[in-house]
Amino acid sequence: MTKATNITWHASTVSKSDRHAQNGHGSCVLWFTGLSGSGKSTIANAVSSALYRQGINEYVLDGDNIRHGLNKDLGFSDHDRTENIRRIGEVAKLFVDSGAVVTTAFISPFRSDRDQVREIFQEGEFIEVFVDCPIEECEKRDPKQLYAKARRGEIKDFTGIDSPYEAPEFPEITVRSDLLTVEEAVNQILSYLQEKNIL
Repeated sequence: MTKATNITWHASTVSKSDRHAQNGHGSCVLWFTGLSGSGKSTIANAVSSALYRQGINEYVLDGDNIRHGLNKDLGFSDHDRTENIRRIGEVAKLFVDSGAVVTTAFISPFRSDRDQVREIFQEGEFIEVFVDCPIEECEKRDPKQLYAKARRGEIKDFTGIDSPYEAPEFPEITVRSDLLTVEEAVNQILSYLQEKNIL
């Protein structure tokens, strides 16, 4: 619920469908969710590169990068995690309205938060991509040494250790990143977009 008063939504002269027609493709958000170290950012950026090479308007919203700017005032409490995802959802919606295929790489651990983001999009625009990777494999990778720090108690509220991760129940796409190469994962996602006539 907005706290602002005396505001009115101003409809854009150029519609989303106008932008789709000009671009020659649809728009959506590919919402990558999964544990730290599962490969979300790597796959999201690889998908973005593949789309760029095809001349598709695209953009990546990465969790760490967003916390350097828009969400630098947020921590990792449950409340802050929820607000983090809410803000990203609204930003992603603007990108989708602009006619872009936007990929987001966020742990987004709570199912209810992801479902709330889904609700602000039109049918078919929110594509949940569950990057499914066993926590044991994520810990082996641990590119930022976050699991090691969490195990030592140096990081609190770390997802998968002392804060829960609620896996999607019905994601549009499940990527087994422990079994697939990055290229195979990208092809899986692009095939889905083609099947749905977004590309």
